[in-house]
Amino acid sequence: MSESGDDAPRRDDAGVVTWQLGRRPRGRWRVAARCRYGFPQAIETEPVLPGGEPFPTLYYLTCPYLVEAASAAESEGELARFDARASTDAAFAARMREAHEEVVSRRAAAARGSDPCGGVGAAGQRDPLATKCLHARIATALAGIGDPVGEAMIERVGAACGDARCDGRSHDGR
Repeated sequence: MSESGDDAPRRDDAGVVTWQLGRRPRGRWRVAARCRYGFPQAIETEPVLPGGEPFPTLYYLTCPYLVEAASAAESEGELARFDARASTDAAFAARMREAHEEVVSRRAAAARGSDPCGGVGAAGQRDPLATKCLHARIATALAGIGDPVGEAMIERVGAACGDARCDGRSHDGR
């Protein structure tokens, strides 16, 4: 659930997400979470694109602030720290497994019976204890799944920017 509590589609969601990503999102999607300013933060993309191509990432981070924070944390070695924690902290690992199973379950429901990537969790990973992409982990947590990696990152950097940067986006069609 989004921070704003309102996941209903809005007229300009497609334009905002296109601006956030710098391209149109692939396939059919919906807003999975919104920031406190009402802008999309994460989207849910159907597991199979219209042309039949599998799409292994169910939740995709769109918020420019959080994308930047996730990229910075990855470049600072945060993935390895989360991997180490998963191998030494049983409670943390158990929460990662629970989050993985919830993503698998939601993927199956979204695929309506046809998911060539069935069994994958956040970021299309088969290993529930792997943390190859902080962006997907944050998006998963924003979508309401108790992903401990995503939750830890949100706690670390905050759930939203402080300047409503998506409100000042250009309307040049990007």
